[in-house]
Amino acid sequence: MSEAAVAPSKVSGHTVLAFDFGARWIGVAVGDTETRLANPLGMFEASGASRCMAEVETLVREWRPELLVVGLPLAMDGGEHDMTRRARRFARRLEARFRLPVELTDERLSSTAAEETFRKSGLGGRKRKQTVHALAAQIILQSYLDGPPRR
Repeated sequence: MSEAAVAPSKVSGHTVLAFDFGARWIGVAVGDTETRLANPLGMFEASGASRCMAEVETLVREWRPELLVVGLPLAMDGGEHDMTRRARRFARRLEARFRLPVELTDERLSSTAAEETFRKSGLGGRKRKQTVHALAAQIILQSYLDGPPRR
């Protein structure tokens, strides 16, 4: 996981970490309910539940979020598939392990939007692959923060 560009700060809002769950990589973004802005943090390999939880634990320790958001991959018609079930399982593990509320949010088209952003920027190949998951997590979190107020 790459180092975060922005250090945790004390704001009156609540810190939120978001995850773009994938078969090979999990993208991560951070934001807060005060500024309602999401920032990409990076990504880590989705290899093995214990390794994933160790990566998340490092992030939780550093950012001290009050909420976790997991993108829920749905089919275009809203139906569920294997990755939907895997993302739900990941969310349940997060909730059980960290005792934090976990919100699932529709992530349809977040990866497509991330790819389109990179295509327009001209960022190519390897660099794009290394950051597309973090940008997808940022898009997921920004969509969540832009939504109706919760709680």
